[in-house]
Amino acid sequence: MKIGVSAFAWTTNFDRSHLALLPKIQEHGIDGFEIPMFEPTNLAVTEIRRAFEASNLDCSVCAILPAGINPISPNASMREKSLAHLVQCVETAAELGAHLLCGPVYAPIGYLPGRRRNADEWDWAIECFRALGEVLDANEMTLSIEPVNRSETFFLTTASEAKALCEAIAHPRVGVTIDTFHANIEEKNIADAARSLGKILKHIHASENDRGLLGSGHVDFLGLVTALRQIGYDGYLMIEGFGYSPHEPKSLGALWGDVTVSPEDIALGGAAYLKRMTN
Repeated sequence: MKIGVSAFAWTTNFDRSHLALLPKIQEHGIDGFEIPMFEPTNLAVTEIRRAFEASNLDCSVCAILPAGINPISPNASMREKSLAHLVQCVETAAELGAHLLCGPVYAPIGYLPGRRRNADEWDWAIECFRALGEVLDANEMTLSIEPVNRSETFFLTTASEAKALCEAIAHPRVGVTIDTFHANIEEKNIADAARSLGKILKHIHASENDRGLLGSGHVDFLGLVTALRQIGYDGYLMIEGFGYSPHEPKSLGALWGDVTVSPEDIALGGAAYLKRMTN
């Protein structure tokens, strides 16, 4: 298992000013760094790739669907537009040097129609992700679909639902991300959820129950690591916490992050915690 850190600890809008983080991350023995992607065209692709190559860090990408993109929309033209957007996400992630694209890419965060998903929406999701198969293969990209909690989506909230979707898509490059923040809400047992996925599990977002410093809350990371070893998981434990920074007023932790816990604490303290557990 490898250890990485998400840029979300610092910012939701990764730009050139954040490239100085990469050598600092590498100096602390961290293997990878994950970039948020909303609009692919907003990323300085060439400069970011050069910075990753210089720092010898692995790059992965977490995609969040922007306004106007919804693969399960009842509007056929929006579904077509959404597929084109996801193709662009895959291609841009590959240009960055990444081989894994993750996130809740089936529907926008906060899209809550006040009912359960229906059969049409399930079929539209399958159709969309099957259509991505060729571009995933061409770019040697893994797509790791992330279930999120019921306050953020109605479509996919548990590992078992994500597994059913991936089995229906039936493409070897499509799998599941477990985010322990969401799983802490939705799963009966996070370790059992990981075990149930087996080889379909492609990525882990390691996040405390309050998105803070790993080990300071009640997520059972030791149980999860034990389960991951049992299924032969060799992917990333990607730390995804949201720190407080007075210099990043638009960061996700700006309103509720612990002001005594910095982004560096989230990243470096979390990495040290996971290394003790996995070594």
